Amino acid sequence: MIDIRVTRRAQVPDPLRIRRCQQSPELGPQILFFSGGSALDGLSRTLPLYTHRSIHLVTPFDSGGSSAKLRHAFDMPAVGDLRSRLMALADDSLLGHPEVFRLFQHRLPDTAPPELLSTRLTALAAGEHPLIRDIADPMRKLILHQLEHFCAAMPEDFDLRGASIGNLILAGGYLSHQHQLDPIIFLFSQLVQVRGTVRAIVDENYHLAATLENGATVVGQHRLTGKEVAPLTSPIARFGLSRRADRWDPGTATLPDKSRKLIEAAELICYPPGSFYTSLIANLLASGVGRAIRTNPGPKVFIPNTGIDPEQLGMSLERQLDTLLHQLRQDAGEDTPTHQLLNFVLLDSRQGGSSSALPIDTLTRQCAERGLTLIDTRLISEASAPYYDNDLLARALVSLA
Repeated sequence: MIDIRVTRRAQVPDPLRIRRCQQSPELGPQILFFSGGSALDGLSRTLPLYTHRSIHLVTPFDSGGSSAKLRHAFDMPAVGDLRSRLMALADDSLLGHPEVFRLFQHRLPDTAPPELLSTRLTALAAGEHPLIRDIADPMRKLILHQLEHFCAAMPEDFDLRGASIGNLILAGGYLSHQHQLDPIIFLFSQLVQVRGTVRAIVDENYHLAATLENGATVVGQHRLTGKEVAPLTSPIARFGLSRRADRWDPGTATLPDKSRKLIEAAELICYPPGSFYTSLIANLLASGVGRAIRTNPGPKVFIPNTGIDPEQLGMSLERQLDTLLHQLRQDAGEDTPTHQLLNFVLLDSRQGGSSSALPIDTLTRQCAERGLTLIDTRLISEASAPYYDNDLLARALVSLA
């Protein structure tokens, strides 16, 4: 067997490739996304129109919302972002299992008294709630098994207000599968017929931590995003994993072989928009990620945010690129050529936004100085402005793959 690298000229958008993908999405390209949070959920709901083979490596380090309650109660990785991405890729049509989709999307009321919430969860776990009764066996039995595990392990003072039933099912599955995420994520994917692959980048109960330029240390994803607490007032200088939630206790994680193989085999690697540090860079912290990316001979593309990301305080596009490449080289090797880690920057300069605050000629030059090609194409529509149009972005990505 001889390995060779084949290159081709790409047109963005490419009407022929787009049409082929629309006609046979089950044969669409393997586009891999390093992501977390909800920023990519809209695109993920659009992707199945073009490919059922997209790959989503998601961070399990969320420390806010309902995920924080589960992490605190069971000392486990966060499952909320994984559930959200699975739901975005799920087939909720009559051809899929819409009754399972409805159950996994259901949330308990956030204003009801604890006694009512406990009664409702008990009815669900006993199979007496209409959302459960609508599901046929054997799926019904599988789901009830996970809920029963959750209820048996749930602390008496667990706060069920606003709890996602999908998160509780995932947590029960994690507990019933020897504290492993992969088996329950796979089962969940089958139940809702996910049109793609979703995995946690690592199966570790870590937290995100940062040292700011002013010397302050911040531990916890929810304290960095600027959504649940006030935005950062000083740029991030150092970023990593912590084994503790109350202080930075540096930890290391290793990329599992299954995820490594997905990265190495992807037809296009995408560093997508979203929270720059807690969604994107967080995915690149595990040992082995940079080396797997370096091994993949296919194209790699970075898509900057169009809006304001509190985590990117004081960051120009130049600094974003340098930070991304620096993080990748920490694992891939300092002498790794740029073209093995990143090739393209994809943006729409016509609509303005933080990613294109400078003239396009300046941005093009800055990319060229780093050995990168800037692709300036229509990605923002009148209806989506100032954010990316999910359909236009999907079409651009399948054109590059």
